[in-house]
Amino acid sequence: METLKLLFWILVSIIIYTYIGYAVLLYLIIRTRRFLKIGVTNQIDDSYEPEVTLFITAYNEKDYVAAKMKNSLELDYPKDKLKIVWVTDGSNDGSPELLKTYADTTVHHLEKRNGKIGAMNRGMKFVKTPIVIFSDANTMLGKESIRRIVKLFGNEKVGCVSGEKRIFNNKSETASVAGEGLYWKYESKLKKWDAELHSVVGAAGELFAIRTHLYKHVEKDTLLDDFIISLRVAQEGYTIQYDPEAFAIEKASANVKEELKRKIRISAGGIQSVVRLRSLINVFKFGTLSFQYISHRVLRWTLTPLSILLLIPLSFYLVYNLGFLNFTIYAVLFWLQIIFYILALLGWFLENRATRIKVLFIPYYFFIMNLSVVLGFIRYMRNNQSVNWERALRAN
Repeated sequence: METLKLLFWILVSIIIYTYIGYAVLLYLIIRTRRFLKIGVTNQIDDSYEPEVTLFITAYNEKDYVAAKMKNSLELDYPKDKLKIVWVTDGSNDGSPELLKTYADTTVHHLEKRNGKIGAMNRGMKFVKTPIVIFSDANTMLGKESIRRIVKLFGNEKVGCVSGEKRIFNNKSETASVAGEGLYWKYESKLKKWDAELHSVVGAAGELFAIRTHLYKHVEKDTLLDDFIISLRVAQEGYTIQYDPEAFAIEKASANVKEELKRKIRISAGGIQSVVRLRSLINVFKFGTLSFQYISHRVLRWTLTPLSILLLIPLSFYLVYNLGFLNFTIYAVLFWLQIIFYILALLGWFLENRATRIKVLFIPYYFFIMNLSVVLGFIRYMRNNQSVNWERALRAN
């Protein structure tokens, strides 16, 4: 029984640290560093204004071409220094032909569909500017996003800059919209603190940039291209910085079913990334970066979902032997789990009902997030995840 109790507290500690403890610890470290004035100066050359390439990969995105081009051409950056490149591998909806009507863009089209990473590897051969900025076709960028990203590259130690992913906010929201929006607000705060401590651990694929010479050919079966590309830049000794005011905005998934499909792919890619970036776990070599990487990413894709899964039967067994109605910490935590899953069930019931009570969707979305990791792990082990775009339906 004592061994089971010890296992119980190990599982609880992993879960709490992953979702609460790391954020609290990170905040305390940041506050202490600010008080002691450690690392508060960031040497940036404000005059740094190089040519940049806005690199957009697309597969059958004809419906977004006009809006994306309008948005891109209205960005606050010298027009003669902003190159717009589209790579449209496999597109057969007329989007390559439509894009070629714009004089301000270069289109590289290939009939064969090779997936997003195939398009990126091929398209990067045509990028000649010192900075390349990756963006998705269906996301709109804040007007100052390019300028704010480039400014951070004024520090020669910065090799990658991540923008912020924002979810279009409706007054009345479904579970997917509310849950995803709240999740990204939490993630945004963590990224801000990560960047201040040392480096962000992974960039948002909707908007991120790297120094072009740091791009390395990525394996053709890679699922999380943005994560792999950005962390490999960090492996080279550069930092990944973050500006929440450089943002890409898009609509949330149409429903939780679509969001689950997207997150299973991300989770499978997360497991794949942990395997391929396993050298980053070496704290003796990468120091603070390893601490951030393990705390913010590795645990979420490995031990934490497993801990949540194991905690249910373990809690039941302990409370069964100690008494369901006995006022012990084990009983309290067992019933809190029951309440949590009841709330998740309520979130499922209210999934497609518009409501402003966003808190009801937190347990449901949290459950879906961790379920996706389990399903993503199974998919990764079966090796049946395609690298081709699997576009999730978006909310209206």
